[in-house]
Amino acid sequence: MKSVLVLGDQLNRDISSLRDITPSDTRIVFVVATSLMTRRQWHRQRLHLVLSAMRRFANQLEQEGFSVDWRIATTMSNGIAEHRTAFAPDHIVAMSPMNRSGLKVLSVSGVSLVENNQFLCDAETFTSWAASRKSMKMEDFYRWQRTRLDVLMDGIEPAGGTWNYDHENREPPPKDGRSWPEPEYAALDDIDTEISALIDDHAPLTTGAPWNGLWPTTSAAARERLERVIREVLPKFGPHEDAMLTSNWHLAHTALSSSLNIGLIRPHEVVEAAEAAYRQGNIPIASVEGFIRQIIGWREYVWGLYWLWGDEYRNMNSLEANAPLPPAFRDPAATKMRCVQTAVQGIEDRAYAHHIQRLMVLGNLALIAGINPQETTDWMQERFIDGAEWVMAPNVIGMSLHADGGMMATKPYAAGGAYISKMSDSCKGCAYDPKKRTGPTACPFTTLYWDFLARHDERFRKNHRMAQVMAGARKLADMPEVRIRATEVRALLATGDL
Repeated sequence: MKSVLVLGDQLNRDISSLRDITPSDTRIVFVVATSLMTRRQWHRQRLHLVLSAMRRFANQLEQEGFSVDWRIATTMSNGIAEHRTAFAPDHIVAMSPMNRSGLKVLSVSGVSLVENNQFLCDAETFTSWAASRKSMKMEDFYRWQRTRLDVLMDGIEPAGGTWNYDHENREPPPKDGRSWPEPEYAALDDIDTEISALIDDHAPLTTGAPWNGLWPTTSAAARERLERVIREVLPKFGPHEDAMLTSNWHLAHTALSSSLNIGLIRPHEVVEAAEAAYRQGNIPIASVEGFIRQIIGWREYVWGLYWLWGDEYRNMNSLEANAPLPPAFRDPAATKMRCVQTAVQGIEDRAYAHHIQRLMVLGNLALIAGINPQETTDWMQERFIDGAEWVMAPNVIGMSLHADGGMMATKPYAAGGAYISKMSDSCKGCAYDPKKRTGPTACPFTTLYWDFLARHDERFRKNHRMAQVMAGARKLADMPEVRIRATEVRALLATGDL
């Protein structure tokens, strides 16, 4: 009898390693590696999501008649070795892991690997596409995906006549006090109690609020959320997808990423449901296109780049940013910046912040303050419910912090307080004024933004996408005062007194 090893981000009955198997010829093994739980300061909800979803999937397979070895071991390698000793399988098979560290462990442990089928564009296909390009842009990849997958296409033309509706999806937060669809919470059960005890025993460094049933832990629950998203959330998604409200953490965001990233649902299910709703006239084209672009465009592009660029990519630091992660990223009370407080409190409460909070608040602050990119990547991977090695390396090193020197994004996503003032309601009642760049009440984002441009003038002055703003920075009469205030701001940020 062979054994199939199922990893904690492959929790779907349709993964390639579970196809065409029967209880008569296959045993299933799950390994909970306690060393992975202890070596990082994980958000408690992130750990609980993965472990409880693994436990529920193991139970599902047992109900199908499979013999399941649920094994708690110090390391993945030890768990595999212990399984071999206990059951002497003919061989052990697994679907290829989602990250390089897992690939190394399974290779050393003698596990046979089959192709990973959790993406619509596998790593080999992406590499072939990349090799055919003189330069790589996500938009080009996205249009190629649309065409080859026949998604949102009317023949050879894009549905609606336009590939990209970004210009319609950048409205500031509404001021009419409207309600937003509320996510559902699952009642806690015996498995949640079991997993909580497991975390208490093996993960002493966890942070964040306890598990509350917000995140789906089974494929059935994830599909129920998807149905509700299509019915209630996605019709409202597009126009305000970049907006931030202090009073509402989710707005019309789908919150499906954690379910996708651990395999509870697969991207084709999400895309097919969204397109069907558009074809039925239930979702505006701008909303469905923006959403589908995130799935088959950005998500799959990040996956492809992770495998294309290799191990060293994660260690890049082209801007030589070496400041430590500031206390404000771990404690909302360690800053008076209201936008940062809101984002960090949301992470503490539910291990989540939506993409603009990640990119234009937290990532932007790390970028313009010169925070070390590896520390920032580690923190996001540990704290976010959908954090994963393959997700965070390109998104943080490339997109947010420009630590790759422009391999992923041709210009850094740096912005001052004006952007946050436009796209959020955080500035109202904040201790800082987004219109000021000097003085004790100047918005730290505004001060640090102009200082960032001055610090990196030689690097960015020839960037065609930044020529105008760089020229403007060189003309600032008060730049000496800005630089002095920026030094003060970085010092206050480092001590938790900003």
